[in-house]
Amino acid sequence: MTPQDKFPRRSGGARGRAGPKVPGMGDEATDVRRGDELDLARVGDFVRRALPELDGALELLQFPGGSANLTYLLRVGPTELVLRRPPFGTLAPGAHDMRREYKVLSRLWEHFDRAPRAFAFCDDPEVAGADFFLMERRRGEVVRDELPDSLRRQPDIGRRLGLALVDAFADLALLSPEACGLADLGKPAGFIERQVSGWANRWSRVKEDNPLPIMDDVAARLADTIPTSTVVALVHNDPKMDNCQFDPAGPDRVTAIFDWDMTTVGDPLADLGTLLNYWPDPSDPPGAWRGSNEGLRAFGLPTRREVVERYRARTGFDCSRAGWYEAFAQWKTAVVVAQLHHRWLQGDSANPRHETIAEAVPVLAASADQLLDVELASG
Repeated sequence: MTPQDKFPRRSGGARGRAGPKVPGMGDEATDVRRGDELDLARVGDFVRRALPELDGALELLQFPGGSANLTYLLRVGPTELVLRRPPFGTLAPGAHDMRREYKVLSRLWEHFDRAPRAFAFCDDPEVAGADFFLMERRRGEVVRDELPDSLRRQPDIGRRLGLALVDAFADLALLSPEACGLADLGKPAGFIERQVSGWANRWSRVKEDNPLPIMDDVAARLADTIPTSTVVALVHNDPKMDNCQFDPAGPDRVTAIFDWDMTTVGDPLADLGTLLNYWPDPSDPPGAWRGSNEGLRAFGLPTRREVVERYRARTGFDCSRAGWYEAFAQWKTAVVVAQLHHRWLQGDSANPRHETIAEAVPVLAASADQLLDVELASG
């Protein structure tokens, strides 16, 4: 493979203060946010040591999308790379694991073409203040609150995007962790039990900001009703629309999946539950919280029932307790939201969205509680 094949080249475009339009991580890459700056000289020294085949002036921009890990566009002459590092400030134990994400993406791309390829990892905090890695930059569209213009004229686009999303994570679940060289990412035995107890521990670290007894009640209910896991697979742990990329010319298949830092080996129905957690449905009551992408409601997505059936048909897995996994995902997301708000309170986050994000915690907790009521009544 030549350097030209291995590393994508930048596209042309009119230059402005924020640089040219760079689709591929869901937004236009802009100037680096205040507080998220990196030492470009030190990053450049690392790049030249790790990837000596690259040459040229360095430029660093930032993709503003996302709420957790920081994602930058790094240009080295004509070559474009993506740099991923954790957010600044105090982090929850085990969160934002760049070493794990690098390991996954340096191997998985050979077996799963929706996984971008990772090229180099750095664990020297003197370079960028934390672990980081470099990966290829994929081009395409990331769908958030609004459909990009390039997708608007496609017929039945919401349904097509939704089914493509389900298919992508179903296909991931059908891969052999051993064949991908990733069997050592996790311990499948007791996977769901550890997930519940681990997220309960994370909640205990931040709940004094906004004590909610229902969060503790749901944690106890989840722990008492854990399904029996029957399948072992790769688990992405954050599957959702805006973690995927689409080709406007062929939107029936996801072309790239991002945010692999929580990937493990365990019960793949955890990913199905997370998909359902973020999935708006026509039957949802007013005020239902299905992630930050409220605009998805207007796209004409398949229903959540259709999502479960599509996943079951494509994988052959028993999805009869999908409601439990959805409840767990709703409650886990409430913990994540509380963590983001806690980081804002501590001054570790400059993201203005995190100031009021905790308003979603009681909504998510109540939804998880109701889902357990329905799931357990039907079982």
